[in-house]
Amino acid sequence: MDTIARVADVVCMNILLTGATGYIGSAIRPALIASGHTVTALVRASGGEGDVVGDMRDKTLVRRLAEKSDAVIHTATPGDETSADADRDFADAVLSGLDGVFVRTGGIWVYGEGEAITEESPIAAPPIVAWREEVNRRVLGASNVRSVLVEPGVVYGRGGGIPRMLSEELIGDGSQHWATVHVDDLADFYALALERAGRGEKFLAVSGVNPTVRELGEAVSRRKGLGGRVVPEEPGRTVGRLGEFGRALLLDQQASGEKGRRVLGWRPRRRSLVAEIEAGGYDGAPVT
Repeated sequence: MDTIARVADVVCMNILLTGATGYIGSAIRPALIASGHTVTALVRASGGEGDVVGDMRDKTLVRRLAEKSDAVIHTATPGDETSADADRDFADAVLSGLDGVFVRTGGIWVYGEGEAITEESPIAAPPIVAWREEVNRRVLGASNVRSVLVEPGVVYGRGGGIPRMLSEELIGDGSQHWATVHVDDLADFYALALERAGRGEKFLAVSGVNPTVRELGEAVSRRKGLGGRVVPEEPGRTVGRLGEFGRALLLDQQASGEKGRRVLGWRPRRRSLVAEIEAGGYDGAPVT
């Protein structure tokens, strides 16, 4: 592993980043560079100077890249039926080669429903993410790396993420809360977790703002000139339309994210999702 340089009170690392061209990773990369780190992205197609073209499922490549890195930040996923196996294989390859920091991405959905979800809440994962817990335990329990698990809520901002689906027709009846985080605040969270989190720690990356889907739909309706009028959807129809993804979107979740503020010194600064919608941040966003 290359020598780690220190600038001021920040340890500057050589970081391997997956998902650098994706929604979350594309925000993380500039945040890491701004903090003084050097970033190499593992990309599936042509990337920037110094990036590596390859597949996260190539265990030999991942192990070799991990051996050359001070840290690995993993945000990529195939997003299909191969996701569980791909994530397990990637984690195993990193753990076999890395001598440094491994920041892994999870998600708040694994806790199921709750009015005050914390990192200590019991796991009650819906089927779409039930496979994550086994990999999370393996990574957090590794003795040869400083492993950290970042568990974002519903990510929004820059016109991307799940909120692209919002319209005046609600997802479910709209009574469910979503724990949210702006993508640029989330990028700051990753940089802080990399630098400050202890071994084996996990953090909910949420702003503490937990709007209902009805509130979000009403904001969309007002933006469209419909006066806040919304149409609820029968939950069974949501699941029929969107499958297990829809079942996860129906989860009623609220969280403060207090641990990230207390331990990492993180302070979310961007406007709320409702304010983002009202300011036109999702105007014209296609329904996905």
